Amino acid sequence: MKPDLLNDAELVDLAQEGDGSAMEELVSRYEDKVYNLAVRMVGNREDAEDVLQDTFLNVIRSLGSFRGKSSFSTWLYRITANAALTRLRKRSRKEKSEGEFLDEVYSVKQAAQSGERLNDWSDSPAKRLLSEEAKAMMGEAINELPEKYRTVFVLRDVEGLPASDVAEILDLSVPAVKSRLHRARMFLRNHLSHYYAGEME
Repeated sequence: MKPDLLNDAELVDLAQEGDGSAMEELVSRYEDKVYNLAVRMVGNREDAEDVLQDTFLNVIRSLGSFRGKSSFSTWLYRITANAALTRLRKRSRKEKSEGEFLDEVYSVKQAAQSGERLNDWSDSPAKRLLSEEAKAMMGEAINELPEKYRTVFVLRDVEGLPASDVAEILDLSVPAVKSRLHRARMFLRNHLSHYYAGEME
């Protein structure tokens, strides 16, 4: 049977037995997803290319020890996330410190509790939300998130993975994923609210 007609588990079994075409199909099936996840995590294409290469080198080295306790895609995303975090730690970054990030999140929370309204961008026309400028603003804001919040946000809200999968990928509890995601969303909402307020003036 042609490799592209097989499911991931069948391809993994064949690849573990040394079938090169099965390994090629797994790479072909996931390389775009891995690359897109890497871009969103590391913030630039050059580093994302390195993450892509590191990820599949690690997959090839480690596939023999994969036992299928999680899905192949979950296992692959874990390797990608680890490779991206390793890349981030090797370079100086513009991300906010944990203290600065939490100060901003709590100031937004306090403002909301006191009745102050954040500028609401959620009803903005889709065309504006999807404009290149808006995407660039979102990308910049995501890059400012401390890595542990950014990773959760990218996996859950950008990639659309279930919270349970994100928890498994990052070796966290589901409540911890939800807590980090909530803080990341508050931070990003605050940043984008300022942007759309300026757009409406």
